[in-house]
Amino acid sequence: MRLAFMGSPDFAVPALHALRLAGHDIVAVYCQQPRPAGRGQAVRRCPVHVAADAMGIAVRTPSRLRGDAAAQAAFAALDLDAAVVAAYGLILPQAMLDAPRRGCLNIHASLLPRWRGAAPIQRAILAGDAVTGVTIMRMEAGLDTGPMLAAAPTPTGDKTAGELTAELAEIGARLMVEVLADLPARHAQPQPELGVTYARKIDKAESRIDFSGPAEQVERQVRAFAPAPGAWFELDGERYRVLKAELIDRQGAAGTTLDDRLTVGCGQGAIRPALIQRAGRPVMSVDDLLRGRVVPAGSHLG
Repeated sequence: MRLAFMGSPDFAVPALHALRLAGHDIVAVYCQQPRPAGRGQAVRRCPVHVAADAMGIAVRTPSRLRGDAAAQAAFAALDLDAAVVAAYGLILPQAMLDAPRRGCLNIHASLLPRWRGAAPIQRAILAGDAVTGVTIMRMEAGLDTGPMLAAAPTPTGDKTAGELTAELAEIGARLMVEVLADLPARHAQPQPELGVTYARKIDKAESRIDFSGPAEQVERQVRAFAPAPGAWFELDGERYRVLKAELIDRQGAAGTTLDDRLTVGCGQGAIRPALIQRAGRPVMSVDDLLRGRVVPAGSHLG
């Protein structure tokens, strides 16, 4: 099929590779514009841009699509069978949704209609969902409301957001190849009206650990924000990111260390960080941290 691919982060890269390997003619890739990043603020291409350049596929990085008649006309001129969208980052206007002969198909990282919106993976972990997955849907004007062409579940388990993102990216890539192979015979099914939830964008303030909640919720918070932005606390004015934590069957004051091993009391139960990172330092085990930084029982984490 003659396709355009529209995506930006690491999550979208496996689908781009899978579509190319399946023999589809990807005539253009759309992604976010290169932006300053890192300490040096060097301008960097997004992961999809890097992958497309390596494949020799033409890359387009419009700053906006809504209200840009030239960008919409250029998209229509591609004469597409379909467009595949995976975490692109820009809203497609109706004229672009209508342009490909078989529509715009989206790889969404949840089992719709649960977790429509920007951060389905993190929200699924934070909510304690036992199962999540990927849905392939035909896009329409509403926020992730389009009819579904396929879905595949997977256990959430004790995976971090990074681990789950990588797994769902591979599932979505395989599923999209299967869907395109069946078009137009595959029929889309409307999403159920019950069970709709919205995965609002993650606010940076949410990554600060709230020890007043149950230990299970704190541990989910750690996994939901690993590897980035990282759930964090402050100790003596210094910020620590927690990348992995374990549940401990103890009780104590919320936000207070219960021993010299950095076991921290929560509203119910306790947690102990397993992987931790001080500002400007590499990630290390908590045992390595405590060899050089004494944290006595009774220390308050905020």
